[in-house]
Amino acid sequence: MMKRIYAISLIILASMSFGYAQIPDSSIVVQQETEFIEQNIDSLMTLWLVQKAVELNKYETRSKDSVITNLPDSVYIARLNQLNSLIPMTYNTYVKNFITMYGRRKSQLELMLGLSTYYFPMFEEILDAKQMPLELKYLPVIESALNPRAVSRVGATGLWQFMYGTGRMYNLQINSYIDERRSPYKSSMAAAQYLSDLHAIYKDWILVIAAYNCGPGNVNKAIRRAGGKRDYWDIYFYLPRETRGYVPAFIAAAYFMNFAPEHNLKPAKIEMPILVDTIILKEKVHFEQIAQVLNVSTQMLRDLNPEYRQDIVPGSASGMPLTLPQDVAFAFIDHQDSILAYKDSIYLNPKIVFEEAPKYSASSYSGGSSSYNYSYSPPDIAGKKKVYYTVKSGDAISLIANWYDVNVNDIKYWNNLQSSRISVGQKLTIFVPADKESYYSSINTQKPEQKSTSLASAAPQKQEAQDPNFVYYTIRKGDNIWDIARQFPGVSDADIMRLNGLTSSSVQKLQPGDMLKIKRK
Repeated sequence: MMKRIYAISLIILASMSFGYAQIPDSSIVVQQETEFIEQNIDSLMTLWLVQKAVELNKYETRSKDSVITNLPDSVYIARLNQLNSLIPMTYNTYVKNFITMYGRRKSQLELMLGLSTYYFPMFEEILDAKQMPLELKYLPVIESALNPRAVSRVGATGLWQFMYGTGRMYNLQINSYIDERRSPYKSSMAAAQYLSDLHAIYKDWILVIAAYNCGPGNVNKAIRRAGGKRDYWDIYFYLPRETRGYVPAFIAAAYFMNFAPEHNLKPAKIEMPILVDTIILKEKVHFEQIAQVLNVSTQMLRDLNPEYRQDIVPGSASGMPLTLPQDVAFAFIDHQDSILAYKDSIYLNPKIVFEEAPKYSASSYSGGSSSYNYSYSPPDIAGKKKVYYTVKSGDAISLIANWYDVNVNDIKYWNNLQSSRISVGQKLTIFVPADKESYYSSINTQKPEQKSTSLASAAPQKQEAQDPNFVYYTIRKGDNIWDIARQFPGVSDADIMRLNGLTSSSVQKLQPGDMLKIKRK
């Protein structure tokens, strides 16, 4: 009888073990995802506002920098149930392991709690306007540790870690001066729209979170391999390794953001100004000009305006935003002219468009002299009309000469130019035949493609021989990597970048006509 009871017990125990094994061993996944998250957490210390929190508020350095996380599972389950979240907050070994990982970084966790008082109200307002779960505000905690200047190993950037192609798809401006993936407000608007678009596909917020991490192509592939199952834990084994830890890390972050007091966690006092104003500037200004005239920190300006890559607000006809503490904003308005004029020749050198190498005839070189003599005779302008051309980005003096059917030296002579160097915004005087004045005057307002000389006449690049084992795609005008990936089920933008050896910077150099490997046939 005892053997029978023992046998039945073994069967029950085995069935229980088998059921628990449906939640796979997470040691490898947790280790890899932990390294990535901890790297983001450490990157917090690069923020000036965080450094000030450590310095000015005498932020404690504890001998034991960890929190108690060896609580009974029933405590974690009960607390997660208290959240009444629209997003299921499942508790299992994965989640517990990530709670333990976060618990080892008490100081950094308290810094994130401090930063959350600044960023979370913005996230909540945007998510609420779109009637989306407010719990999605915890995504930037695991994506970037609330560091707007965070950059991942594959080039994902900002609080919400947008890749270049996805950022451009959601209308985030990215160029040499500005990267709106690093703008807290604009990137949050784009992220909310992206998450909303993903929910329209999956109708499941946990799958949306997974797709946000690895792309919808990888989630679709996992669903197919799982026989059409659409539960995250059912497709777990078929997801990329890094994504397997992403949802548990999200739940662990949500846990600590809500139950910090229960673990004796206190938000660090971040010197982030609560009252800020945004000024719209049409003129270009350097952060150093503002800092030196108004006696404020350049690093503070960078933290409030992380989207500006060169410490320059480039200015534009429509205006560019500059966020300042409210008192500094008032001072900026009062002293704006002084700020814009302060050492502008040092901080704001004119943008050089093009400088041609001077051309000389063999007879113009004067022996051993250091000077060159031009054999140039100015043209007769009698009976000609004067027109004006304003230099635009991409222009060169040789192109302008071709458009107006004149010589480069003519333009230099008429405008008293000592070289072929021209600057954006410079107004050039040109003399043209009187009977064609109307035609030549119109060139100043024409679009580049309307002008008689192409701005880009480079010969097409030679394509490498195609591998017959791969599917290829020829890039068209307006394409981006994310759009291309969507045309091939089961392929993500990361897959294409990896297959073609692309980085976030090399993607920007792709041109229409270039060919990309998509997948193996």
